Amino acid sequence: MSRPDHPAQSFAAIIVAAGKGLRAGQPLPKQFAMWRGKPVVRHSAEAFAAAGAARIVVAIPEGSDSVAQEALSGVEGVQIITGGATRQDSVRLGLEKLADDAPDHVLIHDAARPDLPGNVVDCLLDGLKEHVGAIPVLPVVDSLVIADSDIMAGTVPREAMRRVQTPQAFRFAEILAAHRDWAGKGDAGDDAQVLRAAGHDVALVAGDERLHKLTFAEDFMDHHPPPPSAMRVGTGFDVHRLVDGQELWLCGVQIDHPKGLAGHSDADVGLHAVVDAILGASAQGDIGDHFPPSDPQWKDAPSARFVEHAVELAGDAGWSINNVDLTLVCEAPRIGPHRDAMRAQLAELLGLEVGSVSVKATTTEKLGFTGRGEGIAAQAVTTLVAKAGS
Repeated sequence: MSRPDHPAQSFAAIIVAAGKGLRAGQPLPKQFAMWRGKPVVRHSAEAFAAAGAARIVVAIPEGSDSVAQEALSGVEGVQIITGGATRQDSVRLGLEKLADDAPDHVLIHDAARPDLPGNVVDCLLDGLKEHVGAIPVLPVVDSLVIADSDIMAGTVPREAMRRVQTPQAFRFAEILAAHRDWAGKGDAGDDAQVLRAAGHDVALVAGDERLHKLTFAEDFMDHHPPPPSAMRVGTGFDVHRLVDGQELWLCGVQIDHPKGLAGHSDADVGLHAVVDAILGASAQGDIGDHFPPSDPQWKDAPSARFVEHAVELAGDAGWSINNVDLTLVCEAPRIGPHRDAMRAQLAELLGLEVGSVSVKATTTEKLGFTGRGEGIAAQAVTTLVAKAGS
Protein backbone atom coordinates (compact mmCIF):
# COMPACT_ATOMS: atom_id res chain seq x y z
CA MET A 1 0.00 0.00 0.00
CA SER A 2 1.11 3.60 -0.56
CA ARG A 3 2.17 5.98 2.17
CA PRO A 4 -0.74 8.12 3.40
CA ASP A 5 0.94 11.28 2.14
CA HIS A 6 1.17 9.84 -1.40
CA PRO A 7 -2.26 8.22 -1.80
CA ALA A 8 -2.35 8.45 -5.59
CA GLN A 9 1.07 6.94 -6.16
CA SER A 10 2.00 3.28 -6.19
CA PHE A 11 5.71 2.64 -6.08
CA ALA A 12 8.04 -0.32 -6.02
CA ALA A 13 11.71 -0.56 -5.13
CA ILE A 14 14.72 -2.31 -6.59
CA ILE A 15 17.70 -2.94 -4.31
CA VAL A 16 20.93 -3.67 -6.17
CA ALA A 17 22.84 -6.19 -4.05
CA ALA A 18 24.59 -8.25 -6.71
CA GLY A 19 28.19 -7.26 -5.97
CA LYS A 20 30.71 -9.95 -5.07
CA GLY A 21 33.55 -7.85 -3.63
CA LEU A 22 35.01 -8.23 -0.16
CA ARG A 23 36.79 -4.85 -0.10
CA ALA A 24 34.96 -3.92 3.09
CA GLY A 25 36.91 -6.61 4.94
CA GLN A 26 33.88 -8.68 5.90
CA PRO A 27 33.70 -12.51 5.85
CA LEU A 28 31.07 -12.41 3.07
CA PRO A 29 29.94 -9.83 0.48
CA LYS A 30 29.21 -6.59 2.30
CA GLN A 31 25.51 -6.52 1.39
CA PHE A 32 25.07 -9.62 3.59
CA ALA A 33 27.54 -8.62 6.31
CA MET A 34 26.29 -7.46 9.69
CA TRP A 35 25.89 -3.72 10.33
CA ARG A 36 24.20 -2.37 13.43
CA GLY A 37 22.86 -5.79 14.31
CA LYS A 38 21.35 -6.72 10.92
CA PRO A 39 22.56 -7.75 7.46
CA VAL A 40 23.27 -4.62 5.41
CA VAL A 41 20.67 -5.38 2.73
CA ARG A 42 17.92 -5.88 5.31
CA HIS A 43 18.12 -2.27 6.51
CA SER A 44 17.04 -0.72 3.20
CA ALA A 45 14.51 -3.49 2.51
CA GLU A 46 12.82 -2.76 5.85
CA ALA A 47 12.96 0.98 5.14
CA PHE A 48 11.19 0.55 1.80
CA ALA A 49 8.58 -1.74 3.37
CA ALA A 50 7.93 0.86 6.07
CA ALA A 51 7.64 3.58 3.40
CA GLY A 52 4.88 1.64 1.63
CA ALA A 53 6.64 0.00 -1.31
CA ALA A 54 4.20 -2.41 -2.94
CA ARG A 55 7.01 -4.72 -4.11
CA ILE A 56 10.72 -4.86 -3.34
CA VAL A 57 12.95 -6.66 -5.83
CA VAL A 58 16.45 -7.49 -4.57
CA ALA A 59 19.11 -8.42 -7.14
CA ILE A 60 21.76 -10.73 -5.65
CA PRO A 61 24.90 -12.52 -6.88
CA GLU A 62 24.52 -15.91 -8.51
CA GLY A 63 24.59 -18.69 -5.95
CA SER A 64 23.67 -16.44 -2.99
CA ASP A 65 20.02 -17.47 -2.65
CA SER A 66 20.28 -19.11 0.76
CA VAL A 67 22.20 -16.30 2.46
CA ALA A 68 19.93 -13.68 0.84
CA GLN A 69 16.76 -15.47 1.92
CA GLU A 70 18.08 -15.68 5.47
CA ALA A 71 19.06 -12.00 5.47
CA LEU A 72 15.64 -10.88 4.18
CA SER A 73 13.40 -13.41 5.92
CA GLY A 74 10.14 -11.87 7.08
CA VAL A 75 10.42 -8.55 5.21
CA GLU A 76 7.07 -7.99 3.52
CA GLY A 77 6.92 -7.72 -0.27
CA VAL A 78 10.48 -8.90 -1.04
CA GLN A 79 11.26 -10.82 -4.23
CA ILE A 80 14.79 -12.09 -4.87
CA ILE A 81 16.32 -12.35 -8.35
CA THR A 82 19.78 -13.17 -9.66
CA GLY A 83 21.54 -10.04 -10.89
CA GLY A 84 23.43 -9.53 -14.12
CA ALA A 85 27.04 -8.99 -15.14
CA THR A 86 26.86 -5.22 -14.57
CA ARG A 87 24.87 -2.96 -12.30
CA GLN A 88 22.75 -1.83 -15.23
CA ASP A 89 22.02 -5.45 -16.15
CA SER A 90 20.86 -6.08 -12.59
CA VAL A 91 18.60 -3.03 -12.61
CA ARG A 92 17.09 -3.96 -15.99
CA LEU A 93 16.36 -7.47 -14.74
CA GLY A 94 14.68 -5.97 -11.68
CA LEU A 95 12.56 -3.68 -13.85
CA GLU A 96 11.53 -6.58 -16.06
CA LYS A 97 10.51 -8.50 -12.93
CA LEU A 98 8.21 -5.61 -11.96
CA ALA A 99 6.82 -5.11 -15.47
CA ASP A 100 4.24 -7.88 -15.18
CA ASP A 101 2.36 -5.74 -12.65
CA ALA A 102 3.91 -2.36 -13.29
CA PRO A 103 3.86 0.29 -10.55
CA ASP A 104 3.54 4.00 -11.30
CA HIS A 105 7.01 4.72 -9.94
CA VAL A 106 10.13 2.83 -8.94
CA LEU A 107 12.97 3.70 -6.57
CA ILE A 108 16.33 2.11 -7.39
CA HIS A 109 18.76 1.81 -4.50
CA ASP A 110 22.23 0.46 -3.74
CA ALA A 111 22.24 -2.01 -0.84
CA ALA A 112 25.53 -0.51 0.38
CA ARG A 113 23.60 2.56 1.59
CA PRO A 114 21.65 0.91 4.42
CA ASP A 115 20.58 3.98 6.43
CA LEU A 116 17.63 5.19 4.35
CA PRO A 117 15.63 8.06 5.91
CA GLY A 118 11.92 8.14 5.14
CA ASN A 119 12.02 11.86 4.34
CA VAL A 120 14.30 11.16 1.35
CA VAL A 121 11.71 8.75 -0.05
CA ASP A 122 9.05 11.43 0.41
CA CYS A 123 11.13 14.06 -1.41
CA LEU A 124 11.82 11.70 -4.31
CA LEU A 125 8.15 10.80 -4.76
CA ASP A 126 7.24 14.50 -4.61
CA GLY A 127 9.83 15.15 -7.33
CA LEU A 128 8.11 12.67 -9.63
CA LYS A 129 4.94 14.79 -9.65
CA GLU A 130 6.62 17.18 -12.10
CA HIS A 131 9.55 15.18 -13.47
CA VAL A 132 10.25 11.76 -14.99
CA GLY A 133 13.21 11.20 -12.67
CA ALA A 134 14.49 12.55 -9.37
CA ILE A 135 17.74 11.87 -7.48
CA PRO A 136 19.00 12.86 -4.01
CA VAL A 137 22.11 15.04 -3.97
CA LEU A 138 24.34 16.82 -1.47
CA PRO A 139 26.46 19.95 -1.98
CA VAL A 140 30.22 19.72 -2.45
CA VAL A 141 31.92 21.59 0.38
CA ASP A 142 35.57 20.96 -0.51
CA SER A 143 37.51 22.56 -3.35
CA LEU A 144 37.80 20.40 -6.46
CA VAL A 145 40.76 20.02 -8.79
CA ILE A 146 41.44 18.22 -12.04
CA ALA A 147 44.30 15.75 -11.61
CA ASP A 148 46.90 14.72 -14.17
CA SER A 149 48.35 11.72 -12.35
CA ASP A 150 49.53 13.33 -9.10
CA ILE A 151 49.80 16.86 -10.53
CA MET A 152 47.07 19.49 -10.29
CA ALA A 153 45.96 20.30 -13.83
CA GLY A 154 43.03 22.62 -13.22
CA THR A 155 40.07 23.47 -11.01
CA VAL A 156 36.34 22.81 -11.05
CA PRO A 157 33.79 25.25 -9.61
CA ARG A 158 32.27 23.37 -6.68
CA GLU A 159 29.12 25.52 -6.80
CA ALA A 160 28.03 23.63 -9.92
CA MET A 161 28.86 20.20 -8.51
CA ARG A 162 26.69 17.85 -6.43
CA ARG A 163 27.32 14.51 -4.72
CA VAL A 164 24.82 11.94 -6.00
CA GLN A 165 23.21 9.31 -3.77
CA THR A 166 20.60 6.59 -4.05
CA PRO A 167 17.75 5.72 -4.06
CA GLN A 168 16.96 7.31 -7.39
CA ALA A 169 13.29 7.63 -8.35
CA PHE A 170 11.66 7.31 -11.76
CA ARG A 171 8.35 6.99 -13.51
CA PHE A 172 8.29 3.31 -14.25
CA ALA A 173 7.43 3.21 -17.95
CA GLU A 174 10.14 5.70 -18.89
CA ILE A 175 12.99 4.14 -16.90
CA LEU A 176 12.08 0.66 -18.17
CA ALA A 177 12.19 1.90 -21.77
CA ALA A 178 15.48 3.71 -21.11
CA HIS A 179 17.10 0.59 -19.67
CA ARG A 180 15.86 -1.56 -22.52
CA ASP A 181 17.39 0.92 -24.97
CA TRP A 182 20.64 0.97 -22.95
CA ALA A 183 21.05 -2.83 -22.95
CA GLY A 184 24.40 -3.88 -24.39
CA LYS A 185 26.02 -0.44 -24.03
CA GLY A 186 28.05 -1.36 -20.94
CA ASP A 187 27.82 -0.01 -17.40
CA ALA A 188 26.66 3.51 -16.59
CA GLY A 189 27.49 5.43 -13.45
CA ASP A 190 23.89 5.34 -12.27
CA ASP A 191 20.30 5.09 -13.47
CA ALA A 192 19.91 8.84 -13.85
CA GLN A 193 22.51 8.72 -16.63
CA VAL A 194 20.51 6.00 -18.36
CA LEU A 195 17.36 8.14 -18.19
CA ARG A 196 19.15 11.27 -19.48
CA ALA A 197 20.56 9.26 -22.38
CA ALA A 198 16.94 8.58 -23.35
CA GLY A 199 16.24 12.33 -23.49
CA HIS A 200 14.59 12.96 -20.11
CA ASP A 201 15.40 15.52 -17.45
CA VAL A 202 16.25 14.51 -13.90
CA ALA A 203 15.25 16.64 -10.91
CA LEU A 204 17.61 17.14 -7.96
CA VAL A 205 16.18 16.82 -4.44
CA ALA A 206 17.80 17.09 -1.02
CA GLY A 207 19.83 14.05 -0.01
CA ASP A 208 20.97 13.07 3.46
CA GLU A 209 24.39 12.37 4.97
CA ARG A 210 22.90 9.27 6.56
CA LEU A 211 22.92 7.69 3.09
CA HIS A 212 26.68 7.20 3.38
CA LYS A 213 27.91 4.27 1.29
CA LEU A 214 29.60 1.40 3.14
CA THR A 215 32.84 0.77 1.26
CA PHE A 216 35.76 0.03 3.57
CA ALA A 217 36.30 -2.02 6.73
CA GLU A 218 36.18 1.10 8.91
CA ASP A 219 32.63 1.80 7.67
CA PHE A 220 31.51 -1.25 9.64
CA MET A 221 33.06 0.00 12.86
CA ASP A 222 31.08 1.81 15.53
CA HIS A 223 32.16 5.45 15.24
CA HIS A 224 30.24 6.35 18.37
CA PRO A 225 32.15 4.32 21.00
CA PRO A 226 30.58 3.60 24.36
CA PRO A 227 31.30 5.82 27.37
CA PRO A 228 34.22 4.61 29.55
CA SER A 229 31.91 3.34 32.31
CA ALA A 230 29.68 1.33 29.97
CA MET A 231 29.21 -2.43 30.29
CA ARG A 232 27.33 -4.96 28.18
CA VAL A 233 26.08 -8.47 29.01
CA GLY A 234 25.49 -11.17 26.41
CA THR A 235 24.24 -14.74 26.50
CA GLY A 236 24.81 -17.63 24.14
CA PHE A 237 23.27 -21.09 23.82
CA ASP A 238 24.11 -23.96 21.50
CA VAL A 239 23.37 -27.66 21.06
CA HIS A 240 25.02 -30.37 18.95
CA ARG A 241 24.29 -34.06 18.53
CA LEU A 242 26.75 -36.76 19.61
CA VAL A 243 27.46 -39.20 16.77
CA ASP A 244 29.85 -42.03 16.05
CA GLY A 245 32.93 -41.43 13.96
CA GLN A 246 33.53 -37.80 14.94
CA GLU A 247 36.23 -36.16 17.01
CA LEU A 248 35.00 -34.47 20.19
CA TRP A 249 36.14 -30.88 20.70
CA LEU A 250 35.02 -28.82 23.69
CA CYS A 251 36.35 -25.32 24.37
CA GLY A 252 39.18 -25.91 21.91
CA VAL A 253 40.33 -29.09 23.66
CA GLN A 254 40.15 -32.50 21.98
CA ILE A 255 38.67 -35.11 24.31
CA ASP A 256 39.00 -38.87 23.96
CA HIS A 257 35.42 -40.14 23.77
CA PRO A 258 33.56 -42.80 21.73
CA LYS A 259 31.41 -40.14 20.09
CA GLY A 260 31.94 -36.63 18.77
CA LEU A 261 29.71 -33.67 18.02
CA ALA A 262 28.12 -33.32 14.58
CA GLY A 263 28.11 -29.98 12.79
CA HIS A 264 29.32 -28.05 9.75
CA SER A 265 32.47 -26.85 11.55
CA ASP A 266 34.22 -28.82 14.30
CA ALA A 267 30.92 -28.43 16.25
CA ASP A 268 32.62 -27.18 19.42
CA VAL A 269 29.42 -26.43 21.30
CA GLY A 270 31.23 -24.58 24.11
CA LEU A 271 33.03 -22.15 21.80
CA HIS A 272 29.87 -21.62 19.75
CA ALA A 273 27.96 -20.55 22.86
CA VAL A 274 30.79 -18.16 23.81
CA VAL A 275 30.81 -16.67 20.29
CA ASP A 276 27.07 -15.99 20.42
CA ALA A 277 27.43 -14.41 23.87
CA ILE A 278 30.11 -12.01 22.58
CA LEU A 279 28.19 -11.19 19.42
CA GLY A 280 25.04 -10.64 21.44
CA ALA A 281 26.70 -8.33 23.94
CA SER A 282 28.20 -6.23 21.15
CA ALA A 283 24.98 -6.28 19.05
CA GLN A 284 26.71 -7.98 16.10
CA GLY A 285 24.10 -10.62 15.24
CA ASP A 286 24.79 -14.31 15.81
CA ILE A 287 27.23 -16.98 14.71
CA GLY A 288 25.08 -17.99 11.74
CA ASP A 289 25.25 -14.46 10.31
CA HIS A 290 29.04 -14.53 10.18
CA PHE A 291 29.70 -18.22 9.54
CA PRO A 292 26.62 -19.62 7.74
CA PRO A 293 26.57 -23.42 7.55
CA SER A 294 25.66 -23.07 3.87
CA ASP A 295 29.15 -21.70 3.16
CA PRO A 296 31.55 -24.56 2.30
CA GLN A 297 34.60 -22.65 3.53
CA TRP A 298 33.53 -23.28 7.14
CA LYS A 299 33.19 -27.07 6.76
CA ASP A 300 35.25 -28.69 9.54
CA ALA A 301 36.71 -25.28 10.44
CA PRO A 302 38.15 -24.93 13.97
CA SER A 303 35.76 -22.91 16.11
CA ALA A 304 38.71 -20.98 17.53
CA ARG A 305 38.51 -18.90 14.34
CA PHE A 306 34.94 -17.97 15.20
CA VAL A 307 35.97 -16.82 18.68
CA GLU A 308 38.82 -14.71 17.30
CA HIS A 309 36.45 -13.07 14.81
CA ALA A 310 33.88 -12.27 17.51
CA VAL A 311 36.55 -10.75 19.76
CA GLU A 312 37.80 -8.63 16.85
CA LEU A 313 34.29 -7.39 16.03
CA ALA A 314 33.67 -6.45 19.66
CA GLY A 315 37.00 -4.63 19.77
CA ASP A 316 36.23 -2.68 16.59
CA ALA A 317 32.98 -1.54 18.23
CA GLY A 318 34.86 -0.26 21.30
CA TRP A 319 34.46 -3.23 23.67
CA SER A 320 36.83 -5.50 25.57
CA ILE A 321 35.96 -8.93 26.94
CA ASN A 322 35.72 -8.72 30.74
CA ASN A 323 34.82 -12.28 31.73
CA VAL A 324 33.09 -15.43 30.47
CA ASP A 325 31.06 -17.99 32.38
CA LEU A 326 30.34 -21.20 30.45
CA THR A 327 28.18 -24.15 31.48
CA LEU A 328 28.36 -27.47 29.62
CA VAL A 329 25.34 -29.78 29.97
CA CYS A 330 25.99 -33.48 29.37
CA GLU A 331 26.04 -36.91 31.00
CA ALA A 332 29.33 -37.81 29.33
CA PRO A 333 32.17 -37.19 28.97
CA ARG A 334 33.15 -36.01 32.42
CA ILE A 335 34.21 -32.38 32.18
CA GLY A 336 36.13 -32.15 35.47
CA PRO A 337 39.39 -33.74 34.25
CA HIS A 338 39.51 -31.30 31.31
CA ARG A 339 38.25 -28.12 32.99
CA ASP A 340 41.65 -26.50 33.58
CA ALA A 341 42.74 -27.12 29.98
CA MET A 342 39.45 -25.67 28.71
CA ARG A 343 39.78 -22.55 30.87
CA ALA A 344 43.36 -22.02 29.71
CA GLN A 345 42.41 -22.41 26.04
CA LEU A 346 39.44 -20.06 26.38
CA ALA A 347 41.54 -17.49 28.22
CA GLU A 348 44.13 -17.54 25.44
CA LEU A 349 41.51 -17.13 22.72
CA LEU A 350 39.79 -14.27 24.57
CA GLY A 351 42.95 -12.49 25.68
CA LEU A 352 41.99 -12.89 29.35
CA GLU A 353 43.58 -14.12 32.55
CA VAL A 354 42.44 -17.60 33.49
CA GLY A 355 40.80 -16.11 36.57
CA SER A 356 38.31 -14.33 34.32
CA VAL A 357 37.14 -17.57 32.66
CA SER A 358 34.77 -20.05 34.28
CA VAL A 359 33.89 -23.47 32.86
CA LYS A 360 31.27 -25.48 34.73
CA ALA A 361 29.42 -28.68 34.01
CA THR A 362 26.07 -30.10 35.00
CA THR A 363 23.68 -32.87 34.02
CA THR A 364 19.92 -33.01 33.55
CA GLU A 365 19.52 -36.02 35.85
CA LYS A 366 19.06 -38.38 32.87
CA LEU A 367 16.24 -36.20 31.49
CA GLY A 368 15.97 -35.01 27.88
CA PHE A 369 18.39 -35.47 25.01
CA THR A 370 21.44 -34.60 27.11
CA GLY A 371 20.30 -37.03 29.79
CA ARG A 372 20.01 -39.77 27.19
CA GLY A 373 23.51 -39.03 25.92
CA GLU A 374 22.26 -37.88 22.52
CA GLY A 375 23.98 -34.51 22.57
CA ILE A 376 25.70 -31.76 24.51
CA ALA A 377 24.32 -28.30 25.27
CA ALA A 378 26.22 -25.20 26.32
CA GLN A 379 25.20 -21.89 27.81
CA ALA A 380 27.53 -18.91 28.08
CA VAL A 381 27.35 -15.49 29.68
CA THR A 382 29.89 -12.78 28.96
CA THR A 383 30.40 -9.21 30.03
CA LEU A 384 32.03 -6.57 27.87
CA VAL A 385 33.44 -3.27 29.08
CA ALA A 386 34.34 -0.14 27.15
CA LYS A 387 37.94 -0.21 25.92
CA ALA A 388 40.30 2.21 27.57
CA GLY A 389 40.52 5.38 25.50
CA SER A 390 37.23 4.77 23.70
